[in-house]
Amino acid sequence: MPTGKVRFYDAEKGFGFISEDSGADVFLHANALPEGITTLKKGVRVEFGIVEGRKGAQALSVKVLDPVQSVAANKSAQNRRTPEELVVIIEDVVQLLDGVGEGYRAGRRPDRKLASTVARALRGLADELEK
Repeated sequence: MPTGKVRFYDAEKGFGFISEDSGADVFLHANALPEGITTLKKGVRVEFGIVEGRKGAQALSVKVLDPVQSVAANKSAQNRRTPEELVVIIEDVVQLLDGVGEGYRAGRRPDRKLASTVARALRGLADELEK
């Protein structure tokens, strides 16, 4: 079976191209992806079958050989907070949001300093949850 690397893949459109090790480009349709995989990153090494379609070579039965690891994902995984640390952060964010909610109930918007603090806390929490 031929091998190559994903040149690009657009999950929304459901297709992309694989660059064969021999240099030729092969069309890749979403139907050829392995079960449970909905997208492929550029540079992922794959093995696949080829069939000649109306517009040229098309990949069939794609098998992912070695997925590309994200440098950012590896780095963030090393810096993950413990569940105990996250509990404290989440409780603090909830208290901040409760204060803001009470202000809105009373018809007041938070001042710029508080709004900025809450926004930073929410962004920081979101980043921690995505790690």
